[in-house]
Amino acid sequence: MIAAIALAIGVLVGLILRPTVPTWLEPYLPIAVVAALDAVFGGIRARLDGIFDAKVFVVSFVSNVVVAALIVFLGDKLGVGGQLSTAVVVVLGIRIFSNAAAIRRHVFRA
Repeated sequence: MIAAIALAIGVLVGLILRPTVPTWLEPYLPIAVVAALDAVFGGIRARLDGIFDAKVFVVSFVSNVVVAALIVFLGDKLGVGGQLSTAVVVVLGIRIFSNAAAIRRHVFRA
């Protein structure tokens, strides 16, 4: 629950401060956000399952973002950045929806 609250606070701070993103970082930001959302939903699911560990959450959060950014960087260097970016979003999207379904089952007992 703390992760969801922190995410909401982070979004509000971003909307209020309107930070600028350097041009070289723009291709990586959407992928990093999706990877971070995957970790957040995984953390919420783990909390509801009663197996949440803060260390695992932090490592998962950071490693998801770093690995996703490295895959996009590699795709850019190979000239297939768009395809690898799409692949990362699809894989992480599947994980996010899987975690969302598990959260829904916990919350609504369905």
